Amino acid sequence: MRILLVKTSSMGDVAHALPVVHDILQNVPHAQIDWLVEPAFAALPQLCQGIHEVHLLPWRRWRKQLHKASTWAAMRQLRQSLRACAYDVVIDLQGLVKSAFWASATKVPVWGYDAESAREGLACQFYARKVAVSRQLQAVQRCRELVATLLGYVTPTTAPTFGMRPPPLSAEILPERLLARPYAVLVPNASRPEKLWPLEHWCTLGQQLQSQGLSPVILWGSSSEQDYAQRIARSCNGWVPPFLKVAQVCSVMSQAQVVVGLDTGFTHIAAAVGCSVVGIYCDHPPELAGLMGDGTLISLGGKGKSPTLESVLSALARIQSSSIR
Repeated sequence: MRILLVKTSSMGDVAHALPVVHDILQNVPHAQIDWLVEPAFAALPQLCQGIHEVHLLPWRRWRKQLHKASTWAAMRQLRQSLRACAYDVVIDLQGLVKSAFWASATKVPVWGYDAESAREGLACQFYARKVAVSRQLQAVQRCRELVATLLGYVTPTTAPTFGMRPPPLSAEILPERLLARPYAVLVPNASRPEKLWPLEHWCTLGQQLQSQGLSPVILWGSSSEQDYAQRIARSCNGWVPPFLKVAQVCSVMSQAQVVVGLDTGFTHIAAAVGCSVVGIYCDHPPELAGLMGDGTLISLGGKGKSPTLESVLSALARIQSSSIR
């Protein structure tokens, strides 16, 4: 059975969907699984064991260039490539009109959420088969239940297996002085201001880590975020890496002693690769998008409930204590 999974963005959402690959391979003999995703997040399915081919959908770029003939030519080429694969099943894990539209470009009947379950109810107009999945489930569990119901096996109750294999960490990613000693990763930036945690808290946290012999590594994704990361680094003798690709972020996370981060894609990657993580939630209920993975994971806060510095430091101490035992 040739299966195409459609989850195009964003980073955290793609990470949350990865466990369905392991579930399918455990329950559908001889399944061959492909993935359709935005290029910026393609490294996640590419690093996931069990995925055969990753198709790139640069819709974020295309939608800004619809006036160009080259854009329409590229879209035709992607449609032809998808149709040439002759999929047996296409499952839209995203539930958006854009993802449903491109899933239907395969000319294969598309399966997905029903109108009450999808993020955009109109998306279900593209689906030949629709199922109800509670929107109150944690994001990983929603994906697992959707696929299990559609493919006819019992939703697994085991812990999710993300199947991530990050590339080796090298001096091209982190300098030798950091590779030679334990380090912690901080993820202080997010796409929306509502998700942010006070700068002074990050500085104190970095100083605490430094006093414990852990070098703080502060990640960023844009020029303004880089400036913010450097302010934190200066306060705690931390290090700000150059811009890292997603695969490189996976490598850095996989070797960190601990990660403390906001509810953002980098933090969810850390959990997916098995790191111990303290998640700081300031604008979203952690029960709906809490951290999932094999490490020790603590999610703090909630919508409009920024966790205190003391609660984060306490969670960090609990993680460090559990790693010593």
